[in-house]
Amino acid sequence: MEVESQTATTRAPNRVCPDFHAAVELIGRRWAGAILWTLVEGPHYFSDITRAVPGISDRLLSQRLQELEAEGLVERTVHPGNPPRVSYGLTQKGAELGPAIREIGDWARRWNVR
Repeated sequence: MEVESQTATTRAPNRVCPDFHAAVELIGRRWAGAILWTLVEGPHYFSDITRAVPGISDRLLSQRLQELEAEGLVERTVHPGNPPRVSYGLTQKGAELGPAIREIGDWARRWNVR
């Protein structure tokens, strides 16, 4: 794939949209994108997410899930039983990130980003 060369312009760049900046900072937090990637395919139990995201600790996964829940992207569901099990899934707000997350994944595979 050939990329056209771009030359710098003499005009000042546009200011970064504050909403865009906040969104990128949110999903760009360490492990947040990987967690969202996992949940795009559907709800999962905590232990399943831990296995799907290599290297994440239980403590950090719990913290990120709480942050994503507080932002309205993830919802926590307690399933009855002994002991009760907890699953996490995307809210409508989180699910609407699905196409963007998939596109980033496709881009990463095309460019062999590691």
